[in-house]
Amino acid sequence: MKRHPDEYRINPHSVTLLNYHFVFCPKRRKKVLVGEVAMRLQDIIFELCVENNWRLIALEVMPDHVHLFLEVDPTFSPSTIIKRIKGRASHHLRKEYPHLLKLPTLWTPSYFCATTGNASTETIKKYIENQKGK
Repeated sequence: MKRHPDEYRINPHSVTLLNYHFVFCPKRRKKVLVGEVAMRLQDIIFELCVENNWRLIALEVMPDHVHLFLEVDPTFSPSTIIKRIKGRASHHLRKEYPHLLKLPTLWTPSYFCATTGNASTETIKKYIENQKGK
């Protein structure tokens, strides 16, 4: 079922609109998210979105960082979301692409997360989509 980015999520005990904008980077901000690695990272994120019923609004994988914009159920905290993404991505990417083992870990322990209201959803989405041109 396709939903609009500003459509409320209705659960038995809540009505929510939780949009999170995440930014996270590889260790030492190395430019390793390119080519097949970037494509595989996208696949991993898509799989997690389906499994957890997160709605992907926008995703841009840059060589040295990732922008991710999700609409999620209120049972998922931002820290849980990023832990699942980084954990699964690190496990699979380092197993499938041995050159990533040169880094002590794939990801920095840090991340950026901001919530957005429905007024700024389109603004954030356009910002992320325009990252490729920079």
